[in-house]
Amino acid sequence: MAAVEVKKMLSLVPELLEVPHSRIWTSYDKEADVLYINFKKPSHADDSELTDDDIIIRYEKEEIVGITILNASRRKIGSGHGV
Repeated sequence: MAAVEVKKMLSLVPELLEVPHSRIWTSYDKEADVLYINFKKPSHADDSELTDDDIIIRYEKEEIVGITILNASRRKIGSGHGV
C-alpha cells in the first residue's frame, strides 16, 4: 500500500516543479472539503478574490500568498476546473 501512495505523490512532481514558488504548504479540511495552499508562512493576506469556479486567491501586497480551493474533492484533472 505504501508503494501506491508514493507513486501518487511522485506523479505530482512535474506539476509541483512548475509552480513559481520554492515552498508550498498544504492543509485539507475534510469536513468542509476545502484545500488550503500557502506559498508563504506566515502569510497575512490583505486582499483576496473569489473566482467563478470557487477558488479564493489570497494576496499580500499584490503578491499571491495562497489559494483556497472550495469543494476540493469534486475536482478532477481535466474536469474544467482550474485557476
